[in-house]
Amino acid sequence: MTTLLDSYREHIVAAHKQPLFLLLVGFITSFVFIRFSVRMIRAQVRWWPGNVTPGGLHIHHMVFGLGFLLVGGIGVFATYGGHPWIDVFGLLFGIGCGLVLDEFALILHLDDVYWGEQGRKSVDAVIFGILFTALLLVGYVPLGVVPGQETRWGLITVISVNALASVITLIKGKMWTGLLGIMVPGLSWIGAIRLARPSSPWARWRYATRPRRRARALRRERLLHRRADRARTWLFDLIAGAPDKVPANHPAAHRVAERMAARATAHLDAHAARALARRSARLADRRSAAAHARGTGTAAAAGAHEGQAYGASGSGGGRGRRAQQRRRTVRAGRNRTYAVRPTGLEPRPERHSFLRTHTRRIRR
Repeated sequence: MTTLLDSYREHIVAAHKQPLFLLLVGFITSFVFIRFSVRMIRAQVRWWPGNVTPGGLHIHHMVFGLGFLLVGGIGVFATYGGHPWIDVFGLLFGIGCGLVLDEFALILHLDDVYWGEQGRKSVDAVIFGILFTALLLVGYVPLGVVPGQETRWGLITVISVNALASVITLIKGKMWTGLLGIMVPGLSWIGAIRLARPSSPWARWRYATRPRRRARALRRERLLHRRADRARTWLFDLIAGAPDKVPANHPAAHRVAERMAARATAHLDAHAARALARRSARLADRRSAAAHARGTGTAAAAGAHEGQAYGASGSGGGRGRRAQQRRRTVRAGRNRTYAVRPTGLEPRPERHSFLRTHTRRIRR
């Protein structure tokens, strides 16, 4: 215990790193506590207090995190960074960082995707923030500059090159390699040299005109990165909890799209039902007309007499059939009616004597 305290005084207090160390402690502590809290709330544990909902309004812990950030940042400027206030405000600022970055995905998507697949971006942001703060804590403050001592330009160069390699690795789509490479310089350099992932921005920019390199990246993705993704998913589920398969709260655009799709499906179903009813009505009319034709046309010799009789009563029978068809189609839900007349059974209506058709001759 004494050795640990001596190391703390030598490497933290004497190196003027205590405010940054307290910031990192507050960062990690607040993230672990809030993740434990939301998992207890999600499991509906009775003895754990639930969400903060004054008046029915759900207040996210990001709001409290913003309050801690404001108090810590303004407090440092108000006290001119003097001791012991800078240590206290550094701890408060770290607590605010953990609470805000835990809901980074909510800020990015402007929707409650905490337990969705998009919510994993919050864990990435928290890990990146913790690793970057730890890098500053391991190095000198800031980046090799210690008050009263000579600046180590070699260390500054190594840290700068490692930061550049970490950025290139992140652009290549290797999230974990880039984040861990902040603490382990050689790891980020290897990630910056090796092939990028096919879905990364680097692959879209550099591999569009290089089909062989893109094919190699796809082959490596199938063989290696899928296993790494499964391991990363398992670790994230262990840290932050497994996301919901179907998000509880869809974005507004998704809800509108779902309502429109439901209405379109209902309209298509109704249209199909009406079309089926129309076809059934037409078939019934044709069958009844054919049966009527077989019953009335008994002999070919009496065709003229039967035709005259049918012509005398054809208009009334046609009207009756059309009225019957209209009633059927109205019951089926049709908006318009189309008269279906069997060929050769109904006489063509004669034109009135006072109606004349005027046609113009086109002279060429």
